[in-house]
Amino acid sequence: MDKLQITGGIPLEGEVRISGSKNAALPILCGAMLASEPVTIANVPHLKDVTTTIELLGRMGVSVTIDEKRRVEVDAGSLTECYAPYDLVKTMRASILVLGPLLARFGKADVSLPGGCAIGARPVNIHVAGLTAMGADIHIEGGYIRARAGRLKGARLVLDVVTVTGTENLMMAATLADGETIIENAAREPEVVDLAEFLIAMGAKIEGHGTDKIVIQGVKALHGGCTYEVLPDRIESGTYLVAGAITRGHVRIRNTRPDHLDAVTQKLREAGATVTAGDNWIEVDMRGRRPKSVDVRTAPYPAFPTDMQAQFAALNTVADGVGTIIETIFENRFMHMLEMRRLGAEIRLEGNTAIIRGVERLAAAPVMATDLRASASLVLAGLVAEGRTEIERIYHIDRGYETIEEKFAGIGAQIRRVP
Repeated sequence: MDKLQITGGIPLEGEVRISGSKNAALPILCGAMLASEPVTIANVPHLKDVTTTIELLGRMGVSVTIDEKRRVEVDAGSLTECYAPYDLVKTMRASILVLGPLLARFGKADVSLPGGCAIGARPVNIHVAGLTAMGADIHIEGGYIRARAGRLKGARLVLDVVTVTGTENLMMAATLADGETIIENAAREPEVVDLAEFLIAMGAKIEGHGTDKIVIQGVKALHGGCTYEVLPDRIESGTYLVAGAITRGHVRIRNTRPDHLDAVTQKLREAGATVTAGDNWIEVDMRGRRPKSVDVRTAPYPAFPTDMQAQFAALNTVADGVGTIIETIFENRFMHMLEMRRLGAEIRLEGNTAIIRGVERLAAAPVMATDLRASASLVLAGLVAEGRTEIERIYHIDRGYETIEEKFAGIGAQIRRVP
């Protein structure tokens, strides 16, 4: 199993091109099943989760082709079975996103309960309740969600909690429902907006995406024939910006969306970084200075993203002062803190709060990635630890970061992948 070896202590300098968003590409690939003709999706990142989603679509008989420019053509006209098996779904919670499109277009779906990172319960009850309100008959048995429906009917859906995948699944289902669907307390994330724009490009009638009230007028069918480009990955963007700050370096990211990163860049400025931005680029410059500790509280967009919490925890480990990280989204998302202690970090955990006293320097040690974003934080910590840090279980990283060692090496990091 591959590992990453990192020799720390080098201020990073240079430019990184940001890939397409994993969390936008996955629902868009699933949403392509709603169209009656082929759809082309551009700027799709080459990631394990994307490969798994494409394999899942292939298992259902969907025709998927990828060209040399990483554009993916999806043709659901060849779909033969509405079944998402456990052996694929167990590796990735986003697999639940096939439920809404299958039920809306084909009237049935048997989808294994999802897996993915071990960072919390992430129940499917909101998906099930919403589809049931739209007329579906759903039973959970043998570890599978078994759903059947004639044509779904529009409904007013008030979500118990803000959920990105719940909002996406119900929005996709509603595009082909009979009548109007209103989703209240909807997620406002840019990835939800990107999915809505993709569906609109196929003929869906959606308004209010980007607010907490989305209104969908159902149509008889969605058409293909369009090419849609996935938006840049804001979490990858934030990770490389933090890398510049934590190493006291000077890093520019391009092919990004600065307007999606306001909460992150605000915290980087609090940490003492000089942050500048243009239309599609952001630059962070620490001018060789040690970062200052920052306090972070995660919350749904547009507040601070849970997927950036671990990276700022890494920053705080070597920052000047004491910073607190409060995690409000997932209950199990501090496993990386224990690994960072192995590098010499001073971290005290109290429930959903981590209190981090910055130290002058970390010391290299073998560590193990526990989930996707935790693994990114260990890379960041390794970049500033004295000596050679070895990170095991990096298959977690490959789920969400495209060629991470190549991109870091391109801005001066001593990093390599070894068997």
